[in-house]
Amino acid sequence: MDSASPKLSLRRPQGHFLREAALIALQTMRAHKLRSFLTLLGIILSVSTLILVWALISGMNLYFAQRVANLGSNVFLINKIGIVTDWQEQINALRRNRDITWDDFEAMRDGLKLPKEVGVEVRWPGKVRAEHRDLEDVGIRGVTANIADMDIQEIDTGRYVSDGDNQHHAMVAVLGADVVKKLYPGRDPLGKTVLIDGQEFTVVGMCKPVGTVFGQSQDNFVYIPVRTWLKMYGARKSLSINIQARGPEYLEQTKDEARTLMRARRHLSPNDKDNFGIVASDSLMDLWKNLTGTLAAGMLALVAIFLVIGGVVIMNVMLAAVIERTREIGIRKSLGAKRRDIQMQFLMESTVMSAVGGGIGVVIAWMLAVVVRNTTPVPMSVPIVAVIISLFASSVVGVSFGVYPAVKASRLDPIEAMRFEA
Repeated sequence: MDSASPKLSLRRPQGHFLREAALIALQTMRAHKLRSFLTLLGIILSVSTLILVWALISGMNLYFAQRVANLGSNVFLINKIGIVTDWQEQINALRRNRDITWDDFEAMRDGLKLPKEVGVEVRWPGKVRAEHRDLEDVGIRGVTANIADMDIQEIDTGRYVSDGDNQHHAMVAVLGADVVKKLYPGRDPLGKTVLIDGQEFTVVGMCKPVGTVFGQSQDNFVYIPVRTWLKMYGARKSLSINIQARGPEYLEQTKDEARTLMRARRHLSPNDKDNFGIVASDSLMDLWKNLTGTLAAGMLALVAIFLVIGGVVIMNVMLAAVIERTREIGIRKSLGAKRRDIQMQFLMESTVMSAVGGGIGVVIAWMLAVVVRNTTPVPMSVPIVAVIISLFASSVVGVSFGVYPAVKASRLDPIEAMRFEA
């Protein structure tokens, strides 16, 4: 802000007055581009960081909901442990909780009234071999036929495991997309034989590719009938009971019914903790949002520091402007300008500067969000509410840190000010 800045008229309407103050700030910033950029750097960094963190968390929440916490449509699981975040609690749960057995599954299947479907699934890593190619650590999943109606995996060609396969302990397999690509590159595996931990299975279906989650493939699996799985690996493995509610409005009631039946089967008193786990999409999302909330809190502290630094820089620049324009202020006050006019002029200039910095930060954050969205699987987007809050916050910083220079300018003695030589 130098003495060559355009002079404000004295008695124009308030709207014209504020408009001229804003124009002065913009013209000064254009005349001193490097100084203006350095002045606004703290504001730019804080706004960019705020919007990027907001966009990242929103995108990661959507990604997690679609790719990790998606257990299927209105589906929840009953398993041995559930969701445990504390290491000691996990040890206690392993000691306290009993395995989920086939009898538990049959009791839930036959005893529950609310669910649409009750199925069972069990997993174990195994070795798969076909056409002189081996794959290690493939997820061997034993399933009932109705898991097809609950799982996010979809059949691409062929068919899923059927009830008849389970009744006859059939040696049939459905392959994940990665297994097909690695064992049968460029060929159709339907009807061919695949070895699963040394046992021969006939391929009856292939699943559509799902992709990766946080770099971990979701297509490295083989489905086989659960009764065949139990025959191969033994019945003394804890199962996972998959329960599908009739609709989202019945989800909580269905979970309550399932919990009540499981507690009754295990003869738990009202004061006893559950010795089994219930996993649902909402509980997974709550856990994830707690983690991202911690990240957001840390980033907000960083943003606050940047905003304070940016505000202090703006205040120092405005104090320098008061010194540079002391004679102008003295002349205006001698011609009848009120303290309020001087204060509004400097407050408006500091607010405009800060808002411009916020606008630049929004543009930078939007460009970076587009790059991340186009180069990674994270669906980043800049929410309009984040833009509004960021611009509001930057403007508030301009007003807050512009108050002291504005008050100092308004209190200058007009006679002393006119005598001042910069």
